[in-house]
Amino acid sequence: MANVIGLLPDIQVSDTFRNMNTNASSKRGNAAAVSLLRELVHIETPSLNVAASARIAEVLTSHFTEIGAEVTLRPTSAGTNLIITAPGVGEPLLLVGHTDTVWPVGTLAEAMPWRETDGKLAGPGVYDMKSGIVVMHAALSRLAGTPHRAVRIVLVCDEEVGSPTSQAVLREASAGTVAALGFESPHPDGAFKIGRLGSTRIKLTAGGRAAHAALDPELGVSAIDELIDQLLHIRAITASPELPSPVLSNIGVIRGGALTNVVPASASAEIGLRFGDPATEEHVLRAIAALTPVRSGATFDCEQLSHRPAWLASAADRALLETVRAAALRVDQRVEGRPASGAGDTNLLGSLGHPTLDGFGPRGGGAHAENEHVLIDSLHERIELLVAVLMP
Repeated sequence: MANVIGLLPDIQVSDTFRNMNTNASSKRGNAAAVSLLRELVHIETPSLNVAASARIAEVLTSHFTEIGAEVTLRPTSAGTNLIITAPGVGEPLLLVGHTDTVWPVGTLAEAMPWRETDGKLAGPGVYDMKSGIVVMHAALSRLAGTPHRAVRIVLVCDEEVGSPTSQAVLREASAGTVAALGFESPHPDGAFKIGRLGSTRIKLTAGGRAAHAALDPELGVSAIDELIDQLLHIRAITASPELPSPVLSNIGVIRGGALTNVVPASASAEIGLRFGDPATEEHVLRAIAALTPVRSGATFDCEQLSHRPAWLASAADRALLETVRAAALRVDQRVEGRPASGAGDTNLLGSLGHPTLDGFGPRGGGAHAENEHVLIDSLHERIELLVAVLMP
């Protein structure tokens, strides 16, 4: 199968460099990778914390410029995005990651201190996904001064909340790149993620008219009743057997009313929807957007909070997996790939037809949980694999 990220002239590489992963410099590189991960984890970066985002962007700028890369900062209202360019041969390969985490500032000092035990590194954001950033940096550091594929890295600041301000940056960074690798965590067994469910979060807002629930009930319009009826309609839409594929629907938040003797004037709900294919996604979202109030005097509105399109693996994605598989064999690794349920920034790239593969971060576990960790051996394996991919 053709190498979809090849398009490069043959470059002669010395046997000394091919054996770089077994020499003393490799061991120093492994220690440096762990040190950088510790430094990044100790900069707590919850989504939408602009000051924290700027701090980690400054640190990453320093580390990447030290190894010869060029860094461009793209601030938004949610934080600071980074576009990092490492000159090389051929069209650039895009590496995708994010700097934000789900953990509030203070987690490191309380529930989740940094730990290095039993072959694991643990702490807030270590798995999702600061270790992925370290893989990128460590691989480029090992290749510094040696011919390799051109690389462009985009690190967004708001992935954990749906990338509402950074999708334009991601689109811009992907222009002119030959393929994209995402550095989110892999499947538990280390398999890559090729295809992801689409993810859309919506907020429903119902309005009514307040009145005394006993003295003047006829004057009131219950926003909660309106919301319940609309939720039942949405359940029917998402559960329709005529859809091309099943829909995962979770009503995660409901708010409304204040007192049991007052007809509620407002109510709202937030729903997370997951789609297996673009046709199902389009049909369901259009049907929900078309809903109108079911009772006189009520109002109803649907707001899309975030949207990541469904990504079905294409022939180009599978060819990219084969390219990575061939590189893995050169460093005595075996890799596989299969679809994933969770969504990420690679949804956008894959849905646009850009050759895409995700899950290049190290193995571990506990994403969004207090046992979050990565396996040290897997961290080093992923670094070796990326070096192999970037070599001609």
